[in-house]
Amino acid sequence: MGAKRMTDRPSVERASLGSPAISVRGVTKRFGSVKAVDDLSLEVHPGVVTGFLGPNGAGKSTTLRIVLGLVAPTEGSASVLGMPYRSLPEPTETVGAVLETQSFNPLRSGRNHLRVLASASGIPERRVDEVLDLVGLEAAARRNAGTYSLGMRQRLGLGAALLGDPQILILDEPANGLDPQGIRWLRDFLRAFAAEGNAVVVSSHVLTEMAQLADEAIVIRRGRLIRQAPLSQLTSDSRELVVVTPEAGRLAAALLERGLEVQMKDGELHVSGADAARVGMIAFETRAPVLGLAEKEGSLEDAFLELTEEDAR
Repeated sequence: MGAKRMTDRPSVERASLGSPAISVRGVTKRFGSVKAVDDLSLEVHPGVVTGFLGPNGAGKSTTLRIVLGLVAPTEGSASVLGMPYRSLPEPTETVGAVLETQSFNPLRSGRNHLRVLASASGIPERRVDEVLDLVGLEAAARRNAGTYSLGMRQRLGLGAALLGDPQILILDEPANGLDPQGIRWLRDFLRAFAAEGNAVVVSSHVLTEMAQLADEAIVIRRGRLIRQAPLSQLTSDSRELVVVTPEAGRLAAALLERGLEVQMKDGELHVSGADAARVGMIAFETRAPVLGLAEKEGSLEDAFLELTEEDAR
């Protein structure tokens, strides 16, 4: 499922699993009086699918453009494989990126669109057919790109990013326009690509899909890092206990006194920061009968909203 490797061109040294593929250090970017990125530091590692998450206007696109050398930071630095993007000897062999809808001549076939890009980068033409097969466009390769659906244009953009056989993919909303089958195909492809030791960064607002795709998440808001952690850790932190008791008010007061977070929802207590044994002991000490006690698994959406709302407060 992963990308076919080109064998007749020298390639840049591939990143080791112990060193970051992308490193952002203390980056700040101001546009006039607006601070789009604020002292941001983060790392992206090979072998990992990293979800880059944040509300609209959080600074995700600006950060990715800084990494790709399209925007200069006001302060700080960004590096790819230990060097600025513009210093890479073979950038197309290192990073493939799709940050927005790709421009193309609607009267040119999908295959010819990729042939032009390959020729401009000195990539063998046979790679075009390999990539068309990889992204599932071989049957539509000779059709004019202007007849492509949004999902097909997304595949064409991904194909352009893969032409140089990169070891890093940076994608902005890559599932936009794909049908359920296409979304599953993309998920499987990116996970297989990362499993080969490559790095994948996906910026997306579709948290349900990111929960199935990403290994790690970077959450930013107003240009600042809120949290970077494995997805399993984020969802674990948002796990809560649901308690059913006829003495909800009394038990809630006792739990709050002991420093736990408690919310009342539909007559049930939702408790964060404790396991079932501790809540049960507090209920016993308070003499509050417990009719039900269940653990509610956290979700990426819960974790994201909790992190961004807490930061807003």
